[in-house]
Amino acid sequence: MLKLVDQHAPLRARILGEIDRLLQTGQFVLGEPVASFEAGVADYLGVKHAIGVASGTDALMLAFRAAGVGPGDEVITPPFSFFAISEAIHLAGADVVFADLREGTYLMDPELAVEAVTERTKAIVPVHLYGHPMDVAPLRSAIADQPRCIAVIEDAAQAFGASRGGTKAGALGDMATFSFYPTKNLGGCGDGGLVTTNIDAYAETIRTLRDHGQTEKYLHGSFGWNSRLDAMQAVILSAKLDSLDEWNEGRRRVAAQYRTLLADLPAGLPPADDDCVSVYHQFAMRVPGRDSLIAYLAEAGIASALHYPRCLHQQPAYERSFGSFPVAERTAAEIVCLPIYPELTEDEVSYVAETIRDWFHETKGGAHSSRQENRSWGER
Repeated sequence: MLKLVDQHAPLRARILGEIDRLLQTGQFVLGEPVASFEAGVADYLGVKHAIGVASGTDALMLAFRAAGVGPGDEVITPPFSFFAISEAIHLAGADVVFADLREGTYLMDPELAVEAVTERTKAIVPVHLYGHPMDVAPLRSAIADQPRCIAVIEDAAQAFGASRGGTKAGALGDMATFSFYPTKNLGGCGDGGLVTTNIDAYAETIRTLRDHGQTEKYLHGSFGWNSRLDAMQAVILSAKLDSLDEWNEGRRRVAAQYRTLLADLPAGLPPADDDCVSVYHQFAMRVPGRDSLIAYLAEAGIASALHYPRCLHQQPAYERSFGSFPVAERTAAEIVCLPIYPELTEDEVSYVAETIRDWFHETKGGAHSSRQENRSWGER
């Protein structure tokens, strides 16, 4: 639910100019454009190292390799997220351990994560879901005395530009991973990813592994793979990075209007913490009977989305039972994501909110609001 054509329109001339210059250099993999983008991101996030890679999934896999995650190890993460985290843990040869969400936050409960730590725990992956960064400081403090080094690896794929206590997501843990899938707050025109860290050894390992384990040309000190961010994506992302704060502020404007218009309804709204600056990758509500609401919105010409309709531990790829995670399971059964992007107008947000209010009134036997019937999204 992001109007990429509208987003790209004001940047079109700059992006095309950068691509034309790139075509004239003939340097399409790594090189100066990628190094320049990495430096810009590191400065923006306030980290020492930013390493561009081929995708957000690769970013997770490379972070696990750098942290030494492998067979026999355990990785703790929430059961409500995108499947890539499960894939990356599985492909590392480790076992996933799920810690349920904290009610009302959409984020992993740090106390449950600490309770899940065993002598096999090698990493904990808090997920900054929907653009809300988890407070990882208590988690890091609680595991500091563990006899085994446990890496805290942020999954910040949906939280580029978000912050907690004045520190940007991506600088809260030992490492962090990002995705530049086109619909992300900072998205490319194809796939791409990033790993950030302040730890030199992690950065050196990831830079080597992303390029077939090369320490210098044709000298391979380890077995890596091809996970290089291409220069085309780098120049596009560099151009878009300059507009990111403005876009994120636009999302916060839309979110604030939704909060005002929906505050009195019996629905769960996104968390709002005083020390957290969200970037609202999604505006996710919890609504019992949400399938009916989704159909009602569709009839009014309003798109909505389910992120995510099934928990990770319920995916058929797993052939064993993990037990029950009631908060995550209720969230998956009730979640619905409303349109949110910077180009939304106040009238459009009001129309969405009025339609939702109508649905609540109708399901309770109330009356309609004054919104126009059968008014398609494209007609506003």
